[in-house]
Amino acid sequence: MGAAVCRSVILSAVLVLAGCSTLVPVPPTVTAPTPAAAESAWARVLATYVNAQGYVDFRALARAPTDLETYVTWLAITDAAAWPDPHARLAHYVNSYNALSMFGVIAGGLPQTHAGLRKIRFFYLTKFTIGRRRMSLYSYENDIIRPLGDPRVHFALNCSAVSCPTLPRTPFSAQGIDKELDAEARKFLDDVRHVRVDDHERKVYLSAILKFYTEDFVPTHAATLSAYVNRYRDTPVPLDYPVKFMPYDWTIAATRP
Repeated sequence: MGAAVCRSVILSAVLVLAGCSTLVPVPPTVTAPTPAAAESAWARVLATYVNAQGYVDFRALARAPTDLETYVTWLAITDAAAWPDPHARLAHYVNSYNALSMFGVIAGGLPQTHAGLRKIRFFYLTKFTIGRRRMSLYSYENDIIRPLGDPRVHFALNCSAVSCPTLPRTPFSAQGIDKELDAEARKFLDDVRHVRVDDHERKVYLSAILKFYTEDFVPTHAATLSAYVNRYRDTPVPLDYPVKFMPYDWTIAATRP
């Protein structure tokens, strides 16, 4: 099949799927949760269902979703854009993206992967109520979170895939968000799964995340991607090696039975 035909087939599939946008319903509750109750519920989800590797026991969570539903219900009615503290907003956005990604996996029937056209359904066509607005994860990230101008969020936003940043077992906090994002950046960029130097080939291999969002890193925060990476690594990568990008593993980061 020629390239033009392949593109035509993919475009046709996308157009068909575009008519299948779905809104994930807000979980029914008798009363809206308080902020303290919602944030405590999210903390319990992370502590209970996320392991040390950042993988989620989605099957167990799907059987006992009350805490996640409590948090998602609060997100539906909470507009953080009105909050005066920018640190609180940033922590809220990262926590809420991660929670909605987790909720989306469960709502989608526990898929095995986001690969292929599944990415379109998960990131573009599946919509959530966030601050009383209907929004996809793609829109939430690109219209709300990225405009804040902090590229470290790309090492904290977790889309439930294996190649995503590790999901922490505690929520991000308003008081500690700056140090927490620094820690996540260092953890991600010091991990051989995301940054690897091949001295034999004289190449630096980087996570595809740095390819997806190159304009968020350079030239505003560093002259090159390698220079940005070196801000957070214990062992700097050679600046004169050309950069190649690793394949992205879209397999769902779920614990296996």
